[in-house]
Amino acid sequence: QLQLVESGGGLVQPGGSLRLSCASSGFTLDDYAIGWFRQAPAKEREGVSCFPRGGIYTKYADSVKGRFTISRDNTNGTVYLQMNSLKPEDTAVYYCAVRLSSLCIVGEVAYEYWGKGAEVTVSS
Repeated sequence: QLQLVESGGGLVQPGGSLRLSCASSGFTLDDYAIGWFRQAPAKEREGVSCFPRGGIYTKYADSVKGRFTISRDNTNGTVYLQMNSLKPEDTAVYYCAVRLSSLCIVGEVAYEYWGKGAEVTVSS
């Protein structure tokens, strides 16, 4: 059974850093496109970063470019999101998700399988 579990969320001060992890099971990471998404209170879910199938490149939303880095460890099936220089507007529930499509398009949120999310709060 395909499963995604996020961890690493928490409360951090503006300018701080967090690293989110997305542990996968039940499938081979290279066979899916995988992305990180976030949903702030009263806002629509938005794409943050993604890998296409095979992980040959990465893409980022303009709002996080230069601050967030997506990475993966295929040996343990985990995808990471390193978040630096965090801002209050980064406060949201962060989700990882996968889809069979080979493409990574940050603006798309049509993914088949989702984790339950990890809450990130950036506040002083």
